[in-house]
Amino acid sequence: MAEKQNAITPTREENRGELRRSWGSERSPFRALQQMADEMTRMFEGSGFGRQWARPFSREGVSDFWAPEVEVFQKNNELTIRADLPGLQRDDIRIDVTDNEISIQGERKHEHEEEREGYYRSERGYGSFCRTIALPEGAMTDQAKANFKDGVLEITMPAPPASKGRRLEISEGTKT
Repeated sequence: MAEKQNAITPTREENRGELRRSWGSERSPFRALQQMADEMTRMFEGSGFGRQWARPFSREGVSDFWAPEVEVFQKNNELTIRADLPGLQRDDIRIDVTDNEISIQGERKHEHEEEREGYYRSERGYGSFCRTIALPEGAMTDQAKANFKDGVLEITMPAPPASKGRRLEISEGTKT
């Protein structure tokens, strides 16, 4: 079936040309990605996200993007969440708990000054993070406890016994 066109509806070729003009030339995919990130930033600025949504892609944001390692495991009837947060203090961390998830947020700051043999060097870095971990059904979040020691945050809470599953054998060839 043929597409119906009028003066207001552009053709597919016109759309492709418009995309090339708005996202950059075909010869530079990195420039096109940067232009796309800039355009999305303009869209999100009114929502309060600003450049934060695009940190891995932004020129100035590459060095401050950080997502701490998180380990989640259940042993016996206890659910444990561990997050490696080197360089942070207890007051730099915020934990929010709901029935379904735990959110760990924080900000790290790094400042280094050095002066010797006629030169002065100063470095500063800032990075915020937010990790949200889904909890299994039946986790008792009202009894959750948090401990922070030597850069490791550990959150524990009673959890329901692990569900009993079984391993399936995989057959080859015919469907049964």
